[in-house]
Amino acid sequence: MPTLSFTSFIELHHSLHAGVPVWPGDPPIQISDHARLEREGYFLRRLNLGEHSGTHLNAPAHFLPQGLAVDQLPPERLVLPAVVIDVHAACAVNADFALPLEEVHAWEREHGRVPSGSLVILFTGWEDRWDAPIRYWNGDSEGRLHFPGFSLESARYLIEECGAAGLASDGPGLEPGLDEAFSVNRYLLERNALALENLCRVDRLPASGATLVIGLLRIEGGSGAPVTILAFLP
Repeated sequence: MPTLSFTSFIELHHSLHAGVPVWPGDPPIQISDHARLEREGYFLRRLNLGEHSGTHLNAPAHFLPQGLAVDQLPPERLVLPAVVIDVHAACAVNADFALPLEEVHAWEREHGRVPSGSLVILFTGWEDRWDAPIRYWNGDSEGRLHFPGFSLESARYLIEECGAAGLASDGPGLEPGLDEAFSVNRYLLERNALALENLCRVDRLPASGATLVIGLLRIEGGSGAPVTILAFLP
């Protein structure tokens, strides 16, 4: 069996609480007391939330009628190396930034080939808006959302040419908000690739070398689920 050595680790997931940003139209997170120590003698709360709340994974069933549900994803796919492409400076200038293929090639010139089997994380800096949902979604007067993501061209290169296991972002989506066809998500899920959104603390990861362990909530038949993500640093 492979062994894992590390110097420290980081949690890359947001805590769930009422008021966190959820996709427009999705159910908001609601948390209420079900039992209280002073009344029932034990403490227990009731949760009401959508499958795509907080830091989460999209399963193929999210878009595909015969796609794998979240409880059908093989556990061995949930431990994998991480690659981080830092574009937060560009995203601060252009909220509609779509990662161009040249940026991927520039990363490879500096750090080497994107490792096969890795999760490629886009560091956009968008997590700084997490506590301000209006800024996080960044909608305009016509209801269009403005946040950054991968271009379909770069997604294809990373999956088909590099053999990446999936893509992730510290923003609300994997494609820019203006892409209402969800082209990158659909492309990934049609290939059973991993698709994760709303990560945090990505700025603390190295460009490569970290190992991720994704804790997946096994919702039977689920279209996705909240996750925990531990990053083990070399």
